[in-house]
Amino acid sequence: MTHPFRFGVQTRNAASRSDWVALVRNIETLGYDTVTMPDHFDEQLAPSVALMAAADATETLRVGTLVWCNDYRHPVMLAKEAATLDLLSDGRLEFGIGAGWMRSDYDEAGMTYDRPGIRIERMVEAVEVIKGLFGDEAYSFVGDHYTIASMNATPKPVQKPHPPFLIGGGGPRFLRLAAGMADIVGVNPNLAAGVIDANLALDVTAERYEEKLGWVKEGAGDRFDQIELQIRIFMLNVTDDRQGAAEALAAGFGMTAEQGLESPMALVGTPAQIAEDIRERRERYGFSYIVVGEDQYEAFAPVVAELKGS
Repeated sequence: MTHPFRFGVQTRNAASRSDWVALVRNIETLGYDTVTMPDHFDEQLAPSVALMAAADATETLRVGTLVWCNDYRHPVMLAKEAATLDLLSDGRLEFGIGAGWMRSDYDEAGMTYDRPGIRIERMVEAVEVIKGLFGDEAYSFVGDHYTIASMNATPKPVQKPHPPFLIGGGGPRFLRLAAGMADIVGVNPNLAAGVIDANLALDVTAERYEEKLGWVKEGAGDRFDQIELQIRIFMLNVTDDRQGAAEALAAGFGMTAEQGLESPMALVGTPAQIAEDIRERRERYGFSYIVVGEDQYEAFAPVVAELKGS
């Protein structure tokens, strides 16, 4: 099954309400489908509050997290925040959740940074709990990390049975689990080290992403065609000098220009060249949901105009 192209912009901050409103309205005007936000303790707006303001300032733009960190909120609280956001946005929420990865967040907040396996297990339980709380009946759950005693959580989300869940990851276990639970799977670099370092280059090659898609297929089984595959583009440069820009971008990751151009995380060239790369990558990997950063979303808009919905 070929999913139609969708496009989002990942943003994080604004100096004022008027700046934030102007940003999200421009994103909507340029044809993007979603605005998304990360969830860290550094310089960014609180995602739940900011996304509600974004939804209130727009009419059709979907809002989502890329992604809420499970460890920062109890799933009962997160379910309430998400359902409220879905209700007050008239059903425009995309529920992105992850196990948490950025070591500095935990260290600065004095939170225990458990090993990846524990964080993953906790997130898997949280997803089950949140989906249960989104249901119409009272819900109970007993796990290793959470216990819910006959709770009929309110409000309920508008989207049924729940807003689409987006779960992203980069390692084999996490991607297999995400493929079994999520409606949208984000295929990312492996950030198990807790930092972005030079080793990242080894995990963003074309060959490595083919391996990652194999893990997704293993975890999804018969439901693979139902899953939308999402990718966050971290190396984007809309330019007439494709080769020169590719060499500059790739050098920072210790890659050749050719490897950089082939990496699913990179898009370099004119709008026409980038559009062709995106078409080829949907054919090769299945990526149909493309998220770019705020720094180049306006330059990227012609690509959105050409491909959106096709």
